[in-house]
Amino acid sequence: MRRIFLRVAYDGTNYHGFQIQPNAETIEGVLNRELSRILKEDITVIGASRTDAGVHAFGNVAVFDTNAKIPGEKVAYALNVSLPDDIKIQQSMEVPSDFHPRYQETVKTYEYKIYNTKFPLPQHRLYEHFTYYKMDVEQMQAAADYLIGEHDFKSFCSIHAEVESTVRTIYDIKVTKKEDVITIRITGNGFLYNMVRIIAGTLMDAGQGFWEPEYMKEILEAKDRSKAGNTAPAKGLTLVEIAYPEVEM
Repeated sequence: MRRIFLRVAYDGTNYHGFQIQPNAETIEGVLNRELSRILKEDITVIGASRTDAGVHAFGNVAVFDTNAKIPGEKVAYALNVSLPDDIKIQQSMEVPSDFHPRYQETVKTYEYKIYNTKFPLPQHRLYEHFTYYKMDVEQMQAAADYLIGEHDFKSFCSIHAEVESTVRTIYDIKVTKKEDVITIRITGNGFLYNMVRIIAGTLMDAGQGFWEPEYMKEILEAKDRSKAGNTAPAKGLTLVEIAYPEVEM
């Protein structure tokens, strides 16, 4: 039995998230179906990040076990022929049998994009959250700086999440604007359920001047979901990369 690593890119618009669900098309479901057909055995992938419905990815990670003889690096080519245009493999290779995409040390990077101008543009509708409220990017960055480091992010976690600990480490957050698009780029060792989208919603409040950047410290200390901003819409979020520092790729 061999374990194959996949780096998966997808447009999440037409899918009910990554994780397989009954009576709904998901990224995991498509991968299982096409791999099983190509390799002629029952395949079940294990995903690194169970992105929500409508969330996109440049580099989510999945692994699967197989008895097939196809070289690991060739799986991407074989699979991409049969995958739909909105799901494509960017890398495939054989990894040790004990490699697990969720239990290794990871560095994850997400981007949240906001189309910030007077009127919406159809070409931006699938990948950026539109708002016409003017935002101060410098205020957003100042607020974001309070989140860098190891903190208890309970205020930025969905109340429905079931986790042992809400402590996570954010290595870096950058808020930038190019033309009419504001990008929040965030890198950390892991993220709670809806954490990035809640951070994005909270930073948008800061950008609109609802509160001063220093209030971000109070939100963290409160450990209370109601103190943070709204959960930003899924379509603005993209999983950019999952890196494994301890694994040679």
